[in-house]
Amino acid sequence: MTDFAPLVSTVSAAFLGSFVEVVEAFTIVLAVGLTRGWRPALTGAALALALLAALVLAFGPLLALVPITALQFTVGVLLILFGMRWLRKAILRSVGIVPLHDEEAAFSKETAVLRQQAGDRRADYLAGLAAFKAVLLEGVEVVFIVIAVGGAHGQTLNAGLGALAAFVLVMIIGLAVHRPLARVPENALKFVVGVMLTSFGIFWTGEAIGADWPGADLTLLAIFAVMALASFAIVRWLRDAHRAPTGSHLR
Repeated sequence: MTDFAPLVSTVSAAFLGSFVEVVEAFTIVLAVGLTRGWRPALTGAALALALLAALVLAFGPLLALVPITALQFTVGVLLILFGMRWLRKAILRSVGIVPLHDEEAAFSKETAVLRQQAGDRRADYLAGLAAFKAVLLEGVEVVFIVIAVGGAHGQTLNAGLGALAAFVLVMIIGLAVHRPLARVPENALKFVVGVMLTSFGIFWTGEAIGADWPGADLTLLAIFAVMALASFAIVRWLRDAHRAPTGSHLR
């Protein structure tokens, strides 16, 4: 059970976090493909994936040279910062202070931009560049999530499999329906991932500074529960403070 808890937590965090990022990248690539053709869309996406792979191969082995305590502390602090950023946005969006991210709107906006560039002789180049940037930027976040949630406890492979599963699922669904995944509850996913990443960060930072967690890795579940309850309490408090309408906005 002690080994099962961190495995499930690692794979789940990598899968959910990667799913959100892949959906955002897929939306842009789909817009490019339907507007300018699949050649620039797939070329830009392939070049970005190749660059990401080269970066992982170049810098991934360096992690083995870092002392485990230093790695846990660095990754832990970064996860807290990264997770809190996601969690903050999700909380503000759930309350209505910040508008929800709409993949359908993002798709329409990117399509409009590409159509405006249709008369430019560099239209295919600009379209491919849009796909390249989308895949590269979201891909960097996926790589960070995989390394962060898997690297500190030697579960990078499991985290990578979780990210790969997210990629395959988005591709299957997206290509099947041939439209942006506008119905994906992205804000709810970001809320959960934000809580998970922050929990990982707290746990690993504690381990790095010598904390003796009761229950060992099972403490992750307790930290996650506390973070989730605190986050929902903040959401409720903000809704009352801003007199937001009742009902959940987590989507």
